[in-house]
Amino acid sequence: GTENLMMAATLARQGSRDKKLPFCRDPDHIARMQPARPVHGSCAARDGQAILVIGPPGSGKSDLVLRLLGRGFILVADDQVRIADGMASAPPSLAGLLETRGLGITRLPYAAQARIALVVDLSATAPRLPEPRRHPTLDVPIVHIAPTAASAADRAILALDCALGRVS
Repeated sequence: GTENLMMAATLARQGSRDKKLPFCRDPDHIARMQPARPVHGSCAARDGQAILVIGPPGSGKSDLVLRLLGRGFILVADDQVRIADGMASAPPSLAGLLETRGLGITRLPYAAQARIALVVDLSATAPRLPEPRRHPTLDVPIVHIAPTAASAADRAILALDCALGRVS
């Protein structure tokens, strides 16, 4: 109830970084929680922590997710991602489907849902030494990665490990 929200806001203001807490550091995030909304993007997860890949049509979202799958990730959603309370999932009609340019649509194992820990934006060129940024509505780190770079998947994985505090 109200007592839990007050405690969450207090801990958030104190900058709590305890990853086991069910809220983020931004107390205003509580007010932004909404029912599931669709996002044009793709998503893959490792150990329940997801990378949401966004960008314009044809920018390489599905291709980057395919490369993440080859590095031990599991598909969460492709083309459309449902987001509710920081969790990503696929619309039921698209669950387990990945569109691969030149191959078509394939059915793959998938995670029913995963917590979004990082957003990778393919729409802009990344500066060489970017300032840390957070997604305005999801309140998770956001990075810009060139999807055609040979190391794009490795950069996304490194950014996820940084977001989760595994490396700095």
